[in-house]
Amino acid sequence: MQLVNYETVDHHIAVITLNRPEAANALSTALLTELEHCIQKIKTDEKIRTVIITASGEKAFSAGADLKERKTMNDEEVAAAVQKISNVCDSVEKLDVPVIAALNGVAFGGGLELALACDLRIAANHVKMGLTETSLAIIPGAGGTQRLPRLIGIGQAKLLIYTAKSISAEDAFAIGLIERSVAASFLQDEAVSIARKITKNGPIAIKQAKQAINQGMDLPMDEAVQLEHASYLKLIPTKDRKEGLLAFQEKRKPDYHGN
Repeated sequence: MQLVNYETVDHHIAVITLNRPEAANALSTALLTELEHCIQKIKTDEKIRTVIITASGEKAFSAGADLKERKTMNDEEVAAAVQKISNVCDSVEKLDVPVIAALNGVAFGGGLELALACDLRIAANHVKMGLTETSLAIIPGAGGTQRLPRLIGIGQAKLLIYTAKSISAEDAFAIGLIERSVAASFLQDEAVSIARKITKNGPIAIKQAKQAINQGMDLPMDEAVQLEHASYLKLIPTKDRKEGLLAFQEKRKPDYHGN
């Protein structure tokens, strides 16, 4: 059985589905390896303009690291396993196209860290989530201590990490941890709907917008604005920009090809 399923929607949307529902989609070494292969496939497929990461079933997006597997490891193997989850999260974040996490069930520990590496997070309204590592006498090790405060602020991030508590989708939405909360039956449709709204726009522009936002976050404002200008300059000679202007003039939908 495949631990990660990969399919495309409308030619331009890649849907990655974690498929270990019997183990709460825990991030085993084998699952992470398959996920890495999917990420590499996306990186080499110029047709893909948006990615959705979700999971099988309604109980779990991912409960995090596979603790049963972890119990069999020595200290060096544990360190390598933590690094592997971190590397996968980094790879997701560094994809040049937008990535949407569609949280169909609980997202704890490394599962939430995977979602934090995505650009947008949508959750079914029954979902609980949290960085619960300190309850196991460890800390988030796949970027959670860094991405969470950047997303929701230092105070809220410390509260969640220090207490190891889980929160509801409603509370997660209130603090900006997720961008949408919908009924479970609408989750996939909502994710695809957002992905379609993204893919109809200029693909090079979307990539440059992602790069400018992500890289500019850690720069002083004057440098960040210069970064934005440099990103804009890359779009001026593109055929897509000219197509956008022509479509606007002719009052029709633009036909973008990413060039």
